[in-house]
Amino acid sequence: MEFVSKLQEVFTANTDVGNQQQMQVYMRNLFHFHGIKAPVRKQLTKELTTEHKPFLQENIRAVVTKLYNLPQREYHYTAMELYQKFSNKKYELKDGRFFTRMITTHSWWDTVDFLAKHVFGKYLLQFPEQKRKMLDYYSENDNMWLNRSAILHQLSYKNETDEVELFKQCILHKESEEFFIQKAIGWALREYGKVQPEAVLNFVKTTKLKELSEREAIRRLV
Repeated sequence: MEFVSKLQEVFTANTDVGNQQQMQVYMRNLFHFHGIKAPVRKQLTKELTTEHKPFLQENIRAVVTKLYNLPQREYHYTAMELYQKFSNKKYELKDGRFFTRMITTHSWWDTVDFLAKHVFGKYLLQFPEQKRKMLDYYSENDNMWLNRSAILHQLSYKNETDEVELFKQCILHKESEEFFIQKAIGWALREYGKVQPEAVLNFVKTTKLKELSEREAIRRLV
């Protein structure tokens, strides 16, 4: 696949050994890196994307799959960003399974949070009839990253946030000992608090949350 091969050539040529080590340590050595910082990576990708736009429009899922099979983390970032760019508001019903695999592959907060907000959340706006089925699957799953995605999927909704759903997800997971779940609850509530502060304060006051979740939820409200 020419686009992927060229991207590999460009990223390899721009490998920064100094950044490589720092990035791998920051990500707890869970992933390999070329050491390309986001602004540089996005500029390099933009140039190739412009050149291969028609191909990407027709083959974005195949490209994403190829990129996700590569070891360096920069390819995973690029894959999810390209997928969001070429699929936004044009998702197919079957994409639910596709991005669920993305969320559960090479999972860590840096990819999961982007996919939850910019892909899963937008997909449910396009296919609201899938909302209950998918949220139940995500929230009841043993995979913590799917749980986190269910909590965070409304981050960009603002006044369109389904308050009942948000509070339901927080209550479902409020007893979790997982740091990333506690943090997600606090983050989701804090974001909603930007548009409905009284509702969030009242929810926190009447719901026994973990200390981290509560602290994060009201950090900018008190």
